[in-house]
This record gives sequence, structure tokens and C-alpha cells, in this order.
Amino acid sequence: MSSTTIDPAALADSIKEWGRELGFQQVGITGVDLGEHEAHLERWLAAGYHGEMDYMAAHGSKRSQPEQLVPGTLRVVSLRMDYLPGDTRMAEQLAHPEKAYVSRYALGRDYHKLIRKRLQQLAERIQQVIGPFGFRAFVDSAPVLEKAVAQQAGLGWIGKNTLVLNRKAGSWFFLGELFVDIALPVDEPTSRDHCGSCHACLDICPTEAFVGERVLDARRCISYLTIELKGPIPVELRSKIGNRVFGCDDCQIVCPWNRFAKPTGQSDFQPRHSLDNSELATLFRWTEDEFLSRTEGSPLRRTGYQNWLRNLAVGLGNAPSSIPVLEALQARRDDPSELVREHVLWALAQHGFDQRAGDREVAGE
Repeated sequence: MSSTTIDPAALADSIKEWGRELGFQQVGITGVDLGEHEAHLERWLAAGYHGEMDYMAAHGSKRSQPEQLVPGTLRVVSLRMDYLPGDTRMAEQLAHPEKAYVSRYALGRDYHKLIRKRLQQLAERIQQVIGPFGFRAFVDSAPVLEKAVAQQAGLGWIGKNTLVLNRKAGSWFFLGELFVDIALPVDEPTSRDHCGSCHACLDICPTEAFVGERVLDARRCISYLTIELKGPIPVELRSKIGNRVFGCDDCQIVCPWNRFAKPTGQSDFQPRHSLDNSELATLFRWTEDEFLSRTEGSPLRRTGYQNWLRNLAVGLGNAPSSIPVLEALQARRDDPSELVREHVLWALAQHGFDQRAGDREVAGE
């Protein structure tokens, strides 16, 4: 079908309808100029706030200029999909320090494959109508400023906690992008900031990772510390992590706009292996085979087994002294991993045991 027979506006409307049929809650379209977002990224990188995430600086301007990442790109279709389970138990778990808190996005199956498959299906649907065209699908898997794209496409504004906020859906959603070489009409960017004078997200951060509104020092962020960081967690931050063993949702939990968030209809995002209500000590006993088996198809795989134990050791160090907690730590005092051993000894010290030996109580000696 030639381009002269295509009504771009009608095609854009159809793309949005097809996107909703594929399970996305909202679809927007933007051009390739991301405006001030490129300068913001450059300032953030120059400050070193990305820590060990070298990939954030590794691709030059491809991250902020979509047409350089995929030559020929004229438009970016931005889509969001809700992921919050209906019964989140968030406050309940955080209030019980012997429980392991896993960020809500990681409780179910890995979102990357599901969303990428849906984006591919959307592209195939477009192709059925207009014939072959150039496209690439991305889901947090390439140098794409996905939050900037979503804001430009009208899906929401970037809140003070650096997340995309939507007046009707809060922030509990995944983002995906379809780069296309079709000159579709673009949507109005979300230009208004609806955060107002609220700064609850900045105040609640356990590690004080926000250095300002919309500026996050990832090196202090619990999500970075428990997922991205490969070595030891800085000692001065361990007690602040509490029982958060994979990611952190505090700045979302406290956000007033999330009272409008709707439970996901995707069964793949429902909790697996009771990860929404597990004891730290129970998870700490998992063997590597159990970890690999129970995290198959899960975002938890990203952290790796040793760092999973590292995170759990910190959580156990922050938990109340109890027989299950102490027995779990003592059982891994001689773990083959130096990284795990170091965090176990730190955790035992929090319960009054000698950090060097891990087997003698300091009190009373």
C-alpha cells in the first residue's frame, strides 16, 4: 500500500486501539526530539550519579536521540502496562522486618519478554495494514530514555521521584517503545507538573538518595544497591536498607497519585513462590539450584545468587534477633563466597556477635 493511500491520523488511532487490545493501558506517539531531557542526562552523568551503571554513558547521544539509535526513525510509539498485583501487602511486609521485601515489579514473571512480544504483535498488526515498514521494539533493553519518551508522548509527567506519573494510574506501570519510520501525527507532551508542593517521595527515601527534585543519586538508591551494584554494599547504608532485598518501592508507596493505580489484569505479574510474603531466613536457605529454579523467568535472576545472599544477609542483620534469624546467619558464616561471608559477619555483629569470628557474643565477654 503506498503512503498516499494511508491516513496517518486514522493509522495512529488504530495503533492506539490495537495497543489497548494487546493489554496496554495507554499508547502515545512522539517525535525524536527529546528536548531538555538530553541536557538533564548529561548533567546527571557528569555528576557521577550513575555509579557502576557504565552502560548509561556508553552509547553517547544514541540514548537521547532515537534516530541515531535506529536510523530512519521518525516517530516513537510509547506504551504503558500496569503491573501492580491486587493484594500488594507492601505496608505489611515493610512493617515486619523479618519478612523479605521484593519490589512489586519483580514478584511475577520477567516483564521484558511479555511486553516485547506484545510490541512485536503490534508491529505485525501495523504491517498487515500498511505493508513492510521499519521498526524496532524496546523494553528497558537498549539505550532509550523511556521516561522522557513517555512524557513527550503524553503518558504522564516525570515526578520528583524521577518516575513517570499519570493522573489516572499513578506510577505502577512498565514502559515499552516501538521505533517506527512512519510519519504519524504526534501527541501533546505532558507539560504540566502535577506534583505541586508535595515532596513526600523525597522525604521517605530511606537512604536519602534524592539530591534534589527529579535528581537521584543512584549510588545511594536501594534499587541500585540491591540490583546493579556487584560488590559490597557500603557499610554506612546497610542499616538503612531494612528488609528490602530486591529494589525499593517507598517513593511510590507514599505518592498520593498512586491511590488511582489499578490492579493489573496480567496473570504473569502475579506473585510467584510466595515472594510477597516470605521470611528472610527462609529465602536465605535457598541453595543455588533452588534460586535458579524459583527465579526462572523472573527479574530476580538479574542480581545473581551471591548478590541475592548478600542482600538477604543485610536484611537479616536488620531483623530482630530471633532463633531463625541467627541460625540462618550462622549457617552461612563460612560461605564459599567472600562477598557473602563479609555481609554475614556484619549481620551477626548487628546481633551482638563478634564481627571477626562470628561466633562469640561481644556482650558479657
